[in-house]
Amino acid sequence: MVARTYSSTLVGVNALEVEIESHEAGGNPKMIIVGLPDAAVKESRDRVIAAISSSGLMHHDGIITVNLAPADLKKEGPGFDLPIAISIVAGFSRIPVEILRETAMVGELALNGELRPVRGLLAIALEARARGRKRILVPKRAAAEASVEVVGARNLREVVDFLKGDIDIPPEPCRAAEYFAAHHHYDIDFADVRGQLDARRAIEVAVAGGHNLLMVGPPGTGKSMIAQRIPTIMPGMTEEEAIETTKIHSAAGLLSESHAFVATRPFRSPHHTISDAGLLGGGSNPGPGEVSLAHNGLLFLDELPEFRRSTLEVMRQPLEDGKVTIARAAGTMTFPARFMLVAAMNPCPCGFYGDLKRECRCSPPVIQRYRQRISGPLLDRIDLHVEVPLVDYKALSAQEPGESSAHMRARVETARAIQAQRFAKAKASGVHTNSTMTPRLLKQHCQLDAEASGFLEHAMSDMNFSARAHDRILKVARTLADLDQSDTLQSNHILDAINYRSLDRSLF
Repeated sequence: MVARTYSSTLVGVNALEVEIESHEAGGNPKMIIVGLPDAAVKESRDRVIAAISSSGLMHHDGIITVNLAPADLKKEGPGFDLPIAISIVAGFSRIPVEILRETAMVGELALNGELRPVRGLLAIALEARARGRKRILVPKRAAAEASVEVVGARNLREVVDFLKGDIDIPPEPCRAAEYFAAHHHYDIDFADVRGQLDARRAIEVAVAGGHNLLMVGPPGTGKSMIAQRIPTIMPGMTEEEAIETTKIHSAAGLLSESHAFVATRPFRSPHHTISDAGLLGGGSNPGPGEVSLAHNGLLFLDELPEFRRSTLEVMRQPLEDGKVTIARAAGTMTFPARFMLVAAMNPCPCGFYGDLKRECRCSPPVIQRYRQRISGPLLDRIDLHVEVPLVDYKALSAQEPGESSAHMRARVETARAIQAQRFAKAKASGVHTNSTMTPRLLKQHCQLDAEASGFLEHAMSDMNFSARAHDRILKVARTLADLDQSDTLQSNHILDAINYRSLDRSLF
């Protein structure tokens, strides 16, 4: 007799359905698992047998062969424990074949039969729905993470009784929209930031057009505080973006019972000691890195020159393509990585170069080596460079709060609405904001008059900008015009955009 159950395995941040077949034959008792299982799946033998025995369920005492199909796809993780156990006891427990055909299931088994959560449940649930399964059985503690209609069970015995029809377990209601509405807020606000009007303006421009940003200033000027509040002025995530982001965090195992859905823009701030694989993703079983965990949100790199140069250079492709492709002998995986990069750095190792009140202790060669840790190609991919100076006492002691995130976000959303209308036909090709304009769209929407063209030509000659920097100046100018609700690019838009690029030439 062959019994079949259905589950899924993670491939990157997506899931692929796996059919589990079990066959029983005479002979000395043993279980064989085939179909490219990894070590965790092979160890299912002992967990499954112990769980079946602890649950008071019968199983065959001969040779049990378990096949995980398709056989050429590597199967990883302990989530196959439950479907393997059910395929083994299905015959003795007289579970209807039709019920098994309609049901997908996933879960790790404890030795006493209790079900434990596994990572990637949202992707697995979405794959089950795409395959036409009527329900998915998951551990009760992880039911909320799936965000689609699921059946949450506590242990193996409860699953078997449910599949036989002996008990009824009501489906968990889909709480995605409810959770999204309840948690779609931030506990911080730009009203907490004192002074820094130029930096606030640059950040508003960057968010409005989806541009990357570099902040340069001495220690203690509020660069990290400002960066943490940038997500509060970004347009709210759509449910589609929230599900996409949650799927990535679920695949990385970062969700919990109390935080089962990502409803706000991700803010990721890795330490400067992070490895290439930690930032980009990878490993023997490639998983998402920080650039993918920041998808649809913000990646903040504080103390930018302290990161290893090789680590920073691996970001160049994701910044251009919005995705990460990792090739291994077993295959190639692609992770989404469309994020806004915000970086911060000191002007020199001691941090006080150019400060009028504190003396810099760094020699010119030391300052030069410090700044050259950041390559020109990476700087070319950062659209706006802004100085964040020390705030004077008068601004710090002011009783009136600064402008709130809500007011800044309203202007950003107005500019984004203009871009959404402009790029409505190009949305399918991945163009959503000014920062992602293709050369054809750039030529179409960034026409310059003679005066503005002269300013840009003069800047290109004097400041030795690259062709990439030229295009990014036009994109920033287009965003400045959108914030002014202007259909055409004016000379002041070009001058402001050039000014946001001039810092890298004066520093580097």
